[in-house]
Amino acid sequence: MNAPIFVAGLAAAFITIGHVTIGSKQYLKPMLRASFDDLPKKMNHCVFHYVSVYLLLSAIFLLLMGLGYLDDEKTTTWLVRFIAANYGVFALVQIVIAATSGVPNALFKFFQWTLFVFVAVFAWVGVV
Repeated sequence: MNAPIFVAGLAAAFITIGHVTIGSKQYLKPMLRASFDDLPKKMNHCVFHYVSVYLLLSAIFLLLMGLGYLDDEKTTTWLVRFIAANYGVFALVQIVIAATSGVPNALFKFFQWTLFVFVAVFAWVGVV
């Protein structure tokens, strides 16, 4: 068992659950009801679910690798680093957008970056 990778997997699962529950309620459904062109609306709908699939698969693989089910060290190392890098870049992008948004207390309101950093750090530590 690799505890840091397993912890990253638990956090990624938590993010996934939040994405499909809270994200659907606070973002997806209001966006689909908003009055703007159907094409970008449906494209955003697709992107939301692309992200859902990525988050779910990342969580599953981190949990499996953390539990030792996927123990090919070379493959595991590269896959975990790839997932960690993605979460790290997700955090960076969200920080930049929040910081430049003009929204008051944006870093607090766009809090997901903290969860992304947590997954990235724990996953990376698990392969170092």
